[in-house]
Amino acid sequence: MSRARIAAALWIAWAIVVWNVVLDQTIVLAGRRYIVAAVGAAQGPGSYARIDDWMRPAVARGVWLATAIAAAILFLGFIFLRLATRAAQRS
Repeated sequence: MSRARIAAALWIAWAIVVWNVVLDQTIVLAGRRYIVAAVGAAQGPGSYARIDDWMRPAVARGVWLATAIAAAILFLGFIFLRLATRAAQRS
């Protein structure tokens, strides 16, 4: 297996890991915000805080954000890989 293929596989693996971390963090933060809102709603005269109202938008936002960041990583990674292989071919 060539070095370029190994590097490409590592960039792809990194993008996948980052995608999962960003999605997870977005969902965790939304869950924490929901808990604060639910406790506040339970203690006061306000309406009941539904988890679905908090988590569905968080999942959608997390998927888009994670995809954008992973796409940026892949884009930059393959540009850098292309530049590195051209430089290696010249020398």
